[in-house]
Order: sequence, then C-alpha cells, then structure tokens
Amino acid sequence: MSPTTEIDFKAKVTDARASLDAWTREMIEWHFNPDTGAPFWLDYAAKLGWDPRREIHSYDDLGRLGAFQDEWLRGGPVRRWVPRAYADKPIFVFETGGSTGVPKSRISSEDFRIDYEAFSATLPDDAFPKGADWISIGPTGPRRLRLAVEHLAQYRGGICFMVDLDPRWVIKLVKMGQMDAVDRYKQHVIDQSLTLLRAHPNIQCIFTTPKLLEALCEKVSLKKVGIKGVFCGGTEMTPKFHKYAVEELLDGIYFAPTYGNTLMGLAVHKPLLREDNYAIIYYPPSPRAMIEVVDPDQPDRVVGYGETGRVRLTTLTREFFMPRFLERDEAEREPPYELYPWDGVRNVRPFSRFQSSVVEGVY
Repeated sequence: MSPTTEIDFKAKVTDARASLDAWTREMIEWHFNPDTGAPFWLDYAAKLGWDPRREIHSYDDLGRLGAFQDEWLRGGPVRRWVPRAYADKPIFVFETGGSTGVPKSRISSEDFRIDYEAFSATLPDDAFPKGADWISIGPTGPRRLRLAVEHLAQYRGGICFMVDLDPRWVIKLVKMGQMDAVDRYKQHVIDQSLTLLRAHPNIQCIFTTPKLLEALCEKVSLKKVGIKGVFCGGTEMTPKFHKYAVEELLDGIYFAPTYGNTLMGLAVHKPLLREDNYAIIYYPPSPRAMIEVVDPDQPDRVVGYGETGRVRLTTLTREFFMPRFLERDEAEREPPYELYPWDGVRNVRPFSRFQSSVVEGVY
C-alpha cells in the first residue's frame, strides 16, 4: 500500500468510527426516549440511576449498560421489545433455531428488508442476474431467513421458490441417534429442490446451507441446470468447505458465503483473495450491527488482530437494540478492509466451550 493510499485508508477507518459513534448516539436517544423507546429499555433505564441519553456519547460507552443477557429474549411478553414509535405498525416475530433450548424471539417490522437490500448491493449482477428467480433451500417457519431471502429475490426482480428444512426436527433425530432418519430427511429436502430446479428454468440463484449444497451437488450439476450464483450460510462454513465449494462443487459458479442470524442480520464476505487461502472473512453491516472478538474470560476486552476469541454482537437499529451480546461463536479478529473500514471476523465457528452441548444437524 502506497503512503497516499495508506493515508486515505486511515481516513476511511476514522470516518467509519465517527459514523458509528454518531449512529450510536442517535439510537440511544431513540431507544431511551419515552416517546419512541421500547418498554424493556425504558424500564431498564429507570433502574440505572443515570440517563443514557445524557451520558452515552460513543459506541465504546455502550459498555456502561452491561452485557445483553441471552435469557431476556426467551419467552414473553414479546411486546416489551416493540418501540413505542412502532406501536401501530404490523410487527413480525422471528425466532432463533432453538438448538439450545427455548428459542430467542426478536420483533421486527422493516429491518429484514433494509438489511437484505443493503446486502443486495454487494452481489454481482452477472452471478445474481436482475429478474432471475431464486430457490431457497433451508429453514423457513418462524425464522427471519425465509422472508429475508424472499425479499432479496423480489427486490432484485425475481420470484423465490421455497423448500423447507425444519432444523428442530433434525436436532431431535440427532439427539435420538437416528442418523438414518436424518439422512432420509435430508434426501427428502434435496428431492424437492431437484423437482423445482428441473421444472423452473428461470431459477438462476440459490440460497442454501453448506451441508445441503453438498448434498444437492451430489445429485446434479448446478451449472447445467442454469445456476449462476450461490448465496450460502450456516455453521458448517469452514475454509475447507469454502475451498471445496469453489474448486470442486460449483465449477465456476459464483459463491457468496455469509454469516448471519436472526439477531444481527447478515455480514458480507470479503472478496476471495489468493493471500487469504480460503479463510472466510466477514464484515458486519456497520453501523446497524457490529461484531467484536473478545476474551472469553474477560468479555470487556477486545482481543488483538489475528487472535482468537468469542464473538460479541451489538445490534443498533430503530426496531431492535441489543448491546454487547455474547454469541455462541468464536473467531479470529480481522482488521479493517478497503471496502469495509471496520473490524471483521475470520473463520467463525461454534464456541469451543459449547460444542458438546450444541447440536447443529444439517443447518
């Protein structure tokens, strides 16, 4: 990087941080204002003994609110999370997969549309043609993913066909040791997908999970059936799978790996570069969500670049405020990149201390 380019890049990083701090102040004013905030946060503020709107001036100041607790999202009443400004709007409720007990619930109105329209801008039009139809092969039901991928297809001018996967049923089968039933169910999902792919030639784009993508490619050449782009996300996304998908499974089809969940939305992948050796590097949609990598034993401490730690998520939208939530994932901290001048994460995977208690199934 030339000295001039380096100076420009540092300016981008500084500007991105300033934008994040300004957005944080705006969201704090929104969520702790009696006219617009959600009952949960207004009650929370009343117990603090200080006014977040007066004393939180930057993203780093969010630490004063403490860590967001997992159990707050498990169970109801769910309307405590609806901002007063959205009281008269139609409200969706989305659930996490439920692989660790009672699913967490998140309310929404427009966030899934806003997030996926921003993601759409990162997709190349030659691989995800405008007007092309999509097929989504993965979890639907109470999850945000179903409506989000469908909106993405519609936003790009297409129609989205759906094949459902129920991960909670798969998890039950795995826990019962019924792996034959898991394989049969997976084949059931693949059979439905093949039927749609063969019947609808305008399907040119796919969303699916790594395991289902591999199973699908065992049955058909996606290139021969007209697929041009694959948008893929899930817990089995590893550098090994990334390399396998690009070099063997997809035969030149564009591969867009993503990291996301109901609570954050989705993070975009850094373009594939030789020097990254198929590492999967994601950047969050700043300033609407931020990902940090922290010391598991001292979660207020962000680890150094290249170091491993637990993923800490902060979501900052008008619909949903979730500061400093410890995810069940771990990763390496990645430095800012030209396209995304803020921290990212490398090779996200299930948090090693939880692996014995988390069942992922085919998701």
